[in-house]
Amino acid sequence: MPSRPHLSPITATRRQRVRRRAALAIALAVLSPAALAACSPGPAEIAVPSPAPEVADACAELIKAMPSKVLDAKRRETKPASPLTTAYGDPPIEVTCGVATPAGMAEAQSQCFEVNGVGWYAQQVTNGHIFTTIGRKLYLELAVPSKYAPEANALTDVADAIKTHNTLITPCT
Repeated sequence: MPSRPHLSPITATRRQRVRRRAALAIALAVLSPAALAACSPGPAEIAVPSPAPEVADACAELIKAMPSKVLDAKRRETKPASPLTTAYGDPPIEVTCGVATPAGMAEAQSQCFEVNGVGWYAQQVTNGHIFTTIGRKLYLELAVPSKYAPEANALTDVADAIKTHNTLITPCT
């Protein structure tokens, strides 16, 4: 039986490095999906309104028609899951349909502003703005954190869905 040539310490060290790199590559391939899942924001917690059944049905269609992205932020799940809500990005841009008339909106009719054919009522809050459709059959609310400033830019991304699925009653004046 022929004898095996003796490996030099340099060759043995190289083999150890190759084995370690292979083990590291395998570990990263196995752990990466778990690590990514741990870093994802998960469902956005959004309070769900309790509108009348006909409003809830119309809102479900409107929410379903919302775009896949708002301000380049991807759509994400909400908690509790509801056909009346959706969210985008982290921190979440929250979309809620079937909300009550915002306090102060009755006096603020003259504060209606229009973006791409949709009228909005804006309220500044501590961490951004809350925009509510005005002059439409359904009240849809968009809560946009200040991270996305200028927050009103989000309204352009949702305008088409609103115009198609939320009947205009009274235009902004």
